[in-house]
Amino acid sequence: MDNAEIAAHLEQLADLSEIAGENPFKVRAYRAAAARIRDLPTPVQELLREGGLEALEQLPGIGERIATKIVQLLETGEIEALRKLRERVPVGLLDVLAIEGVGPKKARAFWQQLGITNVDELERAARAGKLRTLPGMGERSERKILAAIERWRAHQGRYLLPDAEADMRRVLAAIRETGDAHRLEAAGSLRRRRETIGDLDVLVSASRSDRIMEAVRALSREVLGLGETRAAVVLRSGMHCDVRVVDDRSWGSALHYFTGSKAHSVALRGLARSQGLTINEYGVFRLREDGTAGERIAGDEEPEVFLALGLDYIPPELRENRGEIEAAAAGTLPVLIERADVCGDLHVHTTWSDGRESIETMARAAIERGHRYIAITDHSARLAMTGGLDAKRLREQWREIEAAQRSVGDAIRLLRGIEVDILEDGTLDMPADALAELDVVVASVHSHFGQDLETMTARLLRAIESGRVDILGHPTGRLLLRRDPYAFDPERVFAAAKAAGVALEINASPLRLDLSDTLAKAAHEAGCALVISTDAHHPTHLDFLRYGVDVARRGWCERRHVLNTEPDPERLLARLHEGHR
Repeated sequence: MDNAEIAAHLEQLADLSEIAGENPFKVRAYRAAAARIRDLPTPVQELLREGGLEALEQLPGIGERIATKIVQLLETGEIEALRKLRERVPVGLLDVLAIEGVGPKKARAFWQQLGITNVDELERAARAGKLRTLPGMGERSERKILAAIERWRAHQGRYLLPDAEADMRRVLAAIRETGDAHRLEAAGSLRRRRETIGDLDVLVSASRSDRIMEAVRALSREVLGLGETRAAVVLRSGMHCDVRVVDDRSWGSALHYFTGSKAHSVALRGLARSQGLTINEYGVFRLREDGTAGERIAGDEEPEVFLALGLDYIPPELRENRGEIEAAAAGTLPVLIERADVCGDLHVHTTWSDGRESIETMARAAIERGHRYIAITDHSARLAMTGGLDAKRLREQWREIEAAQRSVGDAIRLLRGIEVDILEDGTLDMPADALAELDVVVASVHSHFGQDLETMTARLLRAIESGRVDILGHPTGRLLLRRDPYAFDPERVFAAAKAAGVALEINASPLRLDLSDTLAKAAHEAGCALVISTDAHHPTHLDFLRYGVDVARRGWCERRHVLNTEPDPERLLARLHEGHR
C-alpha cells in the first residue's frame, strides 16, 4: 500500500468522523495527517522498515495514535476505527460530500434530519423541495445542488493525473516483476497527458504472456476479460485498465495505435488511404487493389509510422486532431517546451497564509529542484480562511524573506510577491502602494464564482487594467472534477492582458491545470505571455511543475511563450513588469 492509499483512508476517516459529529480536533488531526502522508517523499513502509513506529510518530502531525492506525492499516488492510464508522455512518454520504457546496455539516443535516444517505436520495429530496425545510436552505440552494449533482455525474469515472499515475506505477511494477516484459509503456490518454483520465492503457512486448496476465489479475477487484494477449480489469481504486501484449516487431505501430486519440487515429488512417496505405496496430502496409493489406513497410518503432506517411514525428500530447497532422506534413510542428526549460516558480505559499512550511524550507526545496528563483505569494487578507496578509503583515513578511535569502545565499533568488484577491467589483485586496513594492503580483478570483459572463469579464478586465497586476492566477477558477470554470469572455480578457502586459498563469496544481490546454493555446496565439507555476503549499508540490508543462505542451507552447523559462531573475522581472510598471 502506497502513501496515496494510506492518505485516502485517513481522509475517509476524517470525513466520516466529521459527519458523525466527533471531536473537531480529532477530525483536523486526521486531515493534517492525511496531507502529511500524501506529501511525504519517502514511502511510509520504507520509514517503518528503517526506523520502526518511532520514525512514523516523529513526523509532524502524526503522533502515536495516528501512527498506530497507519500500522494497523498496513498489517490488516483496514483501520478498526474506520470500520466502526462505516457501520455507523452510511458510506454513500462520502459521495454526497463530493457534491460542490456540500460540506460535512450539511451532509450530517441531510442524513440526520431528512434520512438522506446517498446522492440519488439527495437529488430526489432536492427535486421534491425537501431541502428547503432545513435552516439556511431555500429554493435557490436546491437548484444549485441539483446543478452540482449533474456536474458530479458527468465527472464519474474520471481521475486526476496523480491518481491515474499511482495506479499506472503499480501496474507497470507488477508486470516488470514477472521478468517477461521486453518493452513496457503507458499508452492511451495518460501518455497524451490529458488533464483527467478515464482508464489506463498499458502496452507490453513479450514472448510469453501468462505470468503478465496473472500479475494484472492479482491487482484487480474485478476481471472483465482475460485472454492470452489482453487483460481488461477494474483495479482496486475503481479505475479500468487494459493491458495488451504484442510481439516486438509490432511495438511501434501498436504504441501509436493504442496511444490515440481516436480522432487523431481516424484522421491519420484517412491520410494513409489517400497514399495507398493502411495503418493498424500491426504496422503500416501497402494497399492491394482489392483493398486488403499487402506488404508491410513500417511499424517496428513508432517514428516509422509517421515517416511512412511523409510526416514529422508528432509528440503524443498533440495527437488530438487539432491541426497536428497538417503541421507535421508542412514541417511546422512546434518545438514543445520541456520541464528543463522552466527556471523558477512564481506562485508559492508558506505558513504566512495556508502553506504548510516556512519560507526558508520552500526555498531550500526549490534549490533541490534546480530553480533559479521562486516568488513567495501568500494570500491577501480577504481570503480569511487562509490567514492571509494585510499590508502590515505583508511588510513584516519581507523581513523573513530577507532573512531566508541571507540563509540560502546565492543559490536562489527569493522574490517578494503576493496572491492578491480580485474582489467582486474587480478591485484588488491590497493598497496600491504595497503592491508597487512587490516583485511579483499574482491576482486571482477566489469568491463570487457565480457572476454572469459580463460581470465576471468586467471584473477581470478591471484587475488586469489596474496597472498593479503581473500575473492573472488560475484564470478560469475551475477545480477539476469538482467545480466548473466561471463564465467570462476569454477573447476580451486575453486582448486586455496582452495590451496591459499581464501574463496568464498555467496553474500546475493537478486539481486546477488552469489555464486548460485549449485556452493556453488560444492565449499565446492571441499574443499573451504565459507563466507555469505550481501554487505550491508544501515542498513536494513544487514537483507539480511537470503537470503544468504537460498542459503547455498540449497547448502547443514553445519555450518562448513562457516567461519563467528565463534563467536570470532580473531579466524575468523586466519582462514581467513590461507594459504596466
